[in-house]
Amino acid sequence: MGISWQALLEDYETQFQFHCVPFHFLMETLSRLKQQGYLLGIISNGLGQFQTRAINGLGIRDYFDVILISEVEQVRKPQPEIFLRATNRLGVTVQDSVFIGDHPEADIIGAKNAGMMTIWKRSPHWMEVKQADAIINELNEIPSILQVKSGTH
Repeated sequence: MGISWQALLEDYETQFQFHCVPFHFLMETLSRLKQQGYLLGIISNGLGQFQTRAINGLGIRDYFDVILISEVEQVRKPQPEIFLRATNRLGVTVQDSVFIGDHPEADIIGAKNAGMMTIWKRSPHWMEVKQADAIINELNEIPSILQVKSGTH
């Protein structure tokens, strides 16, 4: 008989959150950035309920001041509008904002076109992203890059 595609999809949508695997150093980096007083946001392309479950599954919701999900916002990365909405909701300018992402076009080109500084998290799925202002291998490299940007050491 087998399982219907509807049952498989429902299982994926409801159970994925229990199997999310964070990048190395995610919690430590988020904690450090919050301790340093940074406002944090997420901009994610995807479905609202699914992305919300994934964020909750990672246990990172409380670190973020704003979360924008493309389905809810009806605009997707790389469109500058979603980046501008995020900075507006945070009450900051795009010039004072840094976007960190792993997708060359949606994240880096999109944020650059909106006027943000960008940090590309290297990914084996993409060629090197030359447009990024900085490139990292691990998330724990972010605080030192931000210190250099702000001129504090």
